[in-house]
Amino acid sequence: MDTAVPDEHRMIRETVRDFCDTEIEPIAQAIEDEHRFPAEIFDQLAELDMLGVPIDEAYGGLGGDTLMYALVAEELGRVSGSIGLSYVAHTSLGSKPLELFGTESQKERWLRPLAEGETLGGWALTEPDSGSDASDMDTKATKDGDEWVLNGTKQFITNASEAGSVLVKAVTDPDAGYGGISTFIVDPQTDDGFEITTIWEKLGLNASPTCEIRLENVRLPEDRLLGEEGDGWSQTKQTLDGGRISIAALSTGLAQGAYEHAKAYSMEREQFGQPISTFDAIRNKIVDMHRKTERARLLTHRAAHMYDNGEPVTRESALAKLDASEAAREVAEDAVQVLGGYGYTTDFAPQRFYRDAKLMEIGEGTSEIQQLVIGRELGLSPT
Repeated sequence: MDTAVPDEHRMIRETVRDFCDTEIEPIAQAIEDEHRFPAEIFDQLAELDMLGVPIDEAYGGLGGDTLMYALVAEELGRVSGSIGLSYVAHTSLGSKPLELFGTESQKERWLRPLAEGETLGGWALTEPDSGSDASDMDTKATKDGDEWVLNGTKQFITNASEAGSVLVKAVTDPDAGYGGISTFIVDPQTDDGFEITTIWEKLGLNASPTCEIRLENVRLPEDRLLGEEGDGWSQTKQTLDGGRISIAALSTGLAQGAYEHAKAYSMEREQFGQPISTFDAIRNKIVDMHRKTERARLLTHRAAHMYDNGEPVTRESALAKLDASEAAREVAEDAVQVLGGYGYTTDFAPQRFYRDAKLMEIGEGTSEIQQLVIGRELGLSPT
């Protein structure tokens, strides 16, 4: 695949890989054990200009494309799913919609600090009762003079406790269906009525905060509406096309990390006088892990290329996300198996990849939803 990666992208990847190996890998298990968000790592990523990779230079970004961003996400996922998750949520969910749909003044006020790494971004769509029907939301925004008043609860929101801005979806017209949803820019630090009620303890990814948010009479000026009133759901669908590429890239990174640990162990660990990699059962498992990882990478890069070329990517991003997320879980599970009893201990990384990978099949639309999306794109079910 390296032959398909431009030189500039390869240089960025190598820079991030070196940073991951020297700064993140040594603390990856500790931050999980401590359930600690590593703010210092994100400060360093900001110094490397990595927090605005796909954002235009005019707004403080690096001016890279989606493929470059996917390569960065993959490298982060290769050593830490938590850091990778907070990174992609900040970029594809918290920042990119501001670039796509914001006014010039909104981009200067809200996008620039995100792209330059002064603050992190979040995106609040899911609600406690919405499940896979993300459009079924109870959060409401009502107009009161020249202000909007938000009330509701959002669930499973990445970065909310660390964010400088959160893009909140709310119903502005209850009778308009999908056309009655709008997006608002909320400042968790200064907007009264914004409260983090829970930071969830999770199976994995515990160095990336996943929050429940309560919005109680949060008053926002009119210029906090992102795009036009009623554009929220169309914005969501466009955002998720890019977001699924992000999760596919992160999943590919998780698979790569698990594969690398299993391969290295299999070549060092000896039984019956020879490395266990020489035994058919282990060799074939490692080969299969490599195959699944490369397949996920190809689908992810294809979707990223198409996105950068302005082509429709709903089917391709869903395919990449579905395949890569399942590959991440399967490869991580096999990595644990290759290490045997050691794989079940926190002294070795595969257990972390295994726990982290499961969310990839849930977040940004479950595997079942990806199959539904793909089925629709293939004309197998009504749109």
